[in-house]
Amino acid sequence: MNISIFGIGYVGAVSAACLACDGHEVVAVDVNPEKVATIRNGRSPIVEPGLEGLIAEARRRDRLSATTSTEEAVHGTDMSFVCVGTPAMNNGALDTRYVTRVAEQLGAAIKGKNAFHSVVVRSTVLPGTMDELIIPALERSSGKRAGEDFGIAYYPEFLREGSAIRDYDTPGAIVFGGRDETTLDRLREVHERFDVAPRIMDIRTAEAVKYVNNCWHATKISFANEIGLVCRSLGVDGQDVMETLCADTRLNISPAYMAPGFAFGGSCLPKDMKALRHRARSVDQATPLLDAVLTANDNQLRRAFELVEDSGARRVGLVGLSFKPETDDLRSSPLVDLAEMLIGRGYQVKIYDPIIRLSRLTGVNRDYLLSKLSHIADLLCEDIGDLVDHSQTVVIGNRRESAAILPRLEEAGINIVDLVRVDRGRRSSGPYQGLCW
Repeated sequence: MNISIFGIGYVGAVSAACLACDGHEVVAVDVNPEKVATIRNGRSPIVEPGLEGLIAEARRRDRLSATTSTEEAVHGTDMSFVCVGTPAMNNGALDTRYVTRVAEQLGAAIKGKNAFHSVVVRSTVLPGTMDELIIPALERSSGKRAGEDFGIAYYPEFLREGSAIRDYDTPGAIVFGGRDETTLDRLREVHERFDVAPRIMDIRTAEAVKYVNNCWHATKISFANEIGLVCRSLGVDGQDVMETLCADTRLNISPAYMAPGFAFGGSCLPKDMKALRHRARSVDQATPLLDAVLTANDNQLRRAFELVEDSGARRVGLVGLSFKPETDDLRSSPLVDLAEMLIGRGYQVKIYDPIIRLSRLTGVNRDYLLSKLSHIADLLCEDIGDLVDHSQTVVIGNRRESAAILPRLEEAGINIVDLVRVDRGRRSSGPYQGLCW
């Protein structure tokens, strides 16, 4: 395929060289004539292991050229990758001047082209930037409609400086945010040599994926660093601890615990978080990240309460009480905390949990409920129908049996606050409000 790459920086230079070595005809485009001359001379404009050799080989095979002319690049290729920088401004906001300017130049070139051209943005941009800035700029300058008269897609890059070529050759994930099948088909064709199947999604979601990836990486680094400081203060080798943590790919390095939803609770996580923070303070070691984890957990609880409050109802039903499904453990349950917040604010609350029923509980759990949570015990329903009949708003905190009552709740005009996403196909709208979707 004939591909033009706009911006010969870290992402653009690596992409141009790797695509050319894959057998595509690539045109590298930049406003800086020195970068263009460097590519033409078979050299790399940046420092990246192995890149200069790839560029030299691509030039030798006549698969990589370079120009400062947008029109020349667009008219000579089928698809353009936009890889210009989006630096941070002094206030932390994203500087989109360069990517917007390239969009305007691309649009002007597309205006005079009869063939269908695809524009694929790889620059890191916040969710909504494509719809609010880049696509309007393309449409204004071209006089054409994105997705109809020319192609449009967002294709986030996951190339690390220092290992960019290896990351290109062995991707962990490939993400396409698209709007037209022609552009998606072209992207699929370019990536058909990889074993990883592309994840196809809408453009705004693809934009978000890039930021979530980077914020997650930053969080992991800070977590490891903070654990290292705490461990050192306690006479423990933090690297040994983290290497062992990473060895568990069933829970620690896996999708486990990575689905947005309600707050965590139970007998382990809150207790252990608090205990480690307390021990660290005893040796004068700060734990800002661990402190923030508990703050973030409290924020999920507060947001759930706000959704109930926003519904305007005073009679509230709560489905689920234990800290997670398939257990009768009420210790540090965020659903118990939510129930107590509602009761404290004067809401009339009924609670149904398929496992937490006085007629079934025995031993320690029954004693705990009756002694520590007697005010909660009085609100329990033995039948979910009693809860439905009582409620103006129902909060779903447990998937078990919840899916079966959704149609009944909607038919009765009852507001729904979903903390667990009973149905993946639903998004917040009208009387249905999801916590994180």
